[in-house]
Amino acid sequence: MLRYENRRSLVTGGGSGIGQATVLRILAEGGRVVASDVSEQGLADTVAKAGDGADRLKTVVVNIADEASVKAGVAEALEFLGGLDALVNAAGILRSSHTEQTTLDSFEQVLRINLVGTFLMIRESLPALKQGQNAAVVNFSSTSAGFAHPYMAAYAASKGGIQSMTHALASEFAKDNIRFTSVQPGSISSGMTDGSGASRQSAGPGLPEDADMSLFMKLAPALGQGFASPETVAGVVAMLASDDGAFITGTEIRIDGGTHF
Repeated sequence: MLRYENRRSLVTGGGSGIGQATVLRILAEGGRVVASDVSEQGLADTVAKAGDGADRLKTVVVNIADEASVKAGVAEALEFLGGLDALVNAAGILRSSHTEQTTLDSFEQVLRINLVGTFLMIRESLPALKQGQNAAVVNFSSTSAGFAHPYMAAYAASKGGIQSMTHALASEFAKDNIRFTSVQPGSISSGMTDGSGASRQSAGPGLPEDADMSLFMKLAPALGQGFASPETVAGVVAMLASDDGAFITGTEIRIDGGTHF
C-alpha cells in the first residue's frame, strides 16, 4: 500500500517513539519525509532504521519551543520537500509531580513545548499547506485531555489545549481544504512510558516516589494485551494524514485499547 507516493510530510518528534514510528510508516508507504527532533542522536537512529527509504528522508534538528528554531527548521524542510501535504505534530514532553510542588517554570515548560510548539509548527507550515495536495495536519492530544490522569495537570492542560485548538483550526481552514485532526494515545509504550502505567519522559522525572498508584487502576487497557507499540498509533496517524482520511476533520481519535470506555 503506497498511499504516500508523491506526498510530502513533515513529522516532529521523529527521533523516537510514536514520531519515529510515524516517519518509518510514511516512508514504507512511499512518501518523502522530513523528520525533526531536538535530539540529533534520535534522528540518527531514525535514519539507521529507514533502510531503503533513507533516500526519501531528511532530518532537521528543531526545538519546537523556540520560534527562531521552528522558522529555520520548517524553511529547511520545505526546501527539501518542495512543498508540504502533511504535518504531524508528535513532539512533546511529560512532567509528573504533585501539583502543590510544581514550579511555575516546570508548568510553563510543558505548555511551551506541547501547546505553543504545536502552534508554532502549524503557523509556519500553513502557507505551504495551503498550496499542498489534500493537505492534512495531525496533532497529538492525549487521553489525559478528557480523563483524569493524576499528577499530570500541566500535561493534561497542554493536551486539552491542543485538542481545542485542533477544532478551531479545522473550522478556520476548511475552505482552504486543510484538514485538522488529533489523536489521543493512551496505554502506549513509548519514550513517555515505562510500560507499567507510570508515565515518564526520557529526559525528565517520572511519577512522584510517593504517588498513590491506586489512582491509576482505571488506566489499564481493557483489551488485555498490555501496552501497545508506537506502531499502533503510527498506523492511525498515517491513515488520517493520507487521502483515506479525506472526509475526517475537526475531531479526535482515541487509541487506548479501551482504557477509557
